[in-house]
Amino acid sequence: MFSEYSSQPLESSLPPSPTAATAEKRGEDSVEEAGEVDGRGTWKHAAFHVATTIATPAAYAPLPFALASLGWPLGVSSLVSGTLATWYSSLLIASLWRWNGKKQITYRKLAGSIFGFRGYYSIAFFQQVASLGNNIAIQIAAGSSLKAVYKHFREDGALTLQHFIIFFGAFELVLSQLPDIHSLRWVNSLCTFSTIGFAATTIGVAIYNGKKIDRNTVSYSLQGSSSLKIFKAFNALGVVAFSFGDAMLPEIQNTVREPARKNMYKGVTAAYAIIIVSYWILAFCGYWAFGSEVQAYIVSSLSVPEWTIVMANLFAVIQISGCYQIYCRPTYAYFEERFLSNKANNSNVPLRKHFIRLTFTSIYMVLITLIASAMPFFGDFVSICGAIGFTPLDFVFPAIAYLKAGRMPKNTKLRHSVQLLNIAIATWFSAVAVLGCIGAVKFIIEDIKTYKFFHDIRDEGHMSTSDPLPILLITLTCGGGKPWLQPDAWGLQKDQNPGIKNKGHLNKIQRIE
Repeated sequence: MFSEYSSQPLESSLPPSPTAATAEKRGEDSVEEAGEVDGRGTWKHAAFHVATTIATPAAYAPLPFALASLGWPLGVSSLVSGTLATWYSSLLIASLWRWNGKKQITYRKLAGSIFGFRGYYSIAFFQQVASLGNNIAIQIAAGSSLKAVYKHFREDGALTLQHFIIFFGAFELVLSQLPDIHSLRWVNSLCTFSTIGFAATTIGVAIYNGKKIDRNTVSYSLQGSSSLKIFKAFNALGVVAFSFGDAMLPEIQNTVREPARKNMYKGVTAAYAIIIVSYWILAFCGYWAFGSEVQAYIVSSLSVPEWTIVMANLFAVIQISGCYQIYCRPTYAYFEERFLSNKANNSNVPLRKHFIRLTFTSIYMVLITLIASAMPFFGDFVSICGAIGFTPLDFVFPAIAYLKAGRMPKNTKLRHSVQLLNIAIATWFSAVAVLGCIGAVKFIIEDIKTYKFFHDIRDEGHMSTSDPLPILLITLTCGGGKPWLQPDAWGLQKDQNPGIKNKGHLNKIQRIE
């Protein structure tokens, strides 16, 4: 399909606007100063990077709960259409590689080449919101998963959530000294296998638990009043949409060798094959096993064997460690363009460049670690970051940028079909983002009194609404403004009152008031 597109931009007959020319010139200058190099990665490396960025346990673990909020017909159709829409949007971004004959090595420079300086700074803002919000949430999730493993072996251990957040931050600081995304290829290959490991473990145990349940007690009917069902359905659509977030495609494509466009097509498609296997099977099996009582985080629905919780948490930590690194890179690139591109800093002192990099990566890591440690309730705000950051980058910008760049099919009917499809994607997912923000704001307003700075998970022996959750956009799964949570979501303590109907059945959902 993309090979049929005209390579001549729509605006080629028009003189470039001063703002666009200025942004483009700025982009060229910074590239030249930074020393642009050709990509060396293969399509397999691109697949590892894309899969690591998108297919995190934090993204797809809530999908069974999303299906439970939508029901089988709407849930399955939403998941399938969401997968196809994001795959299509990713291919659109890949097709804009050298769309005007010049190499666009970052998302913001691609936006600047199409929309001028407003596009450049808008995408820079959206990308920073998405990456910073994502990494704060990831650090809380990693710390919580590490503490869950720690508590499994040492129930009386004295280490708190903040200790494990600091440990994870120190590890990420070491990885941050790797110079670019391409240097993370082996890390991200391990992360991709951890994605498969997490999905395989969770799917297998969900099926195992599901077979032990009396199937006559499993209900697939939607729960709650009519208004609650509608609210949960809107939020579930947001969960499905934001589970495919990837704000780094041009940066990843810059690491790929020529022909970069063809290799990126193959890499994105291979990554989505992994996504389909992990997302779809986990969503369908989790919902089949537990029905409408499935928990917002699928691991919390698993009862036996207990060691599977440890495995799932370990796989999650390994996977999100690579995702964290990729989302650091836009911020690092900002500093590199302003410090490392200076000839004085690259002169005759070999260690000077490494010292400068260590300095700004340390500052970044200290700030993110401090915020994550102080605000374990930050998960409530991440859905807003996702709506503001991921929606423009993953859905709106690819659709309208492709139309603006003029890379359209020559066939008239096909051209009109692409235009309608792109407009529909941009419009629909913008609406989903607004609904996600509304739900998040309502949740924050109702729970703001429960927030505690430097709060340790499960200090009170139960989960409160301020406890951190290992889900990037878990707040979107909240119904009626309150989280539906399982008391033993992390496996940090034994249930005091399991309330199990049948042997092997999941705990009854308890609403935290």
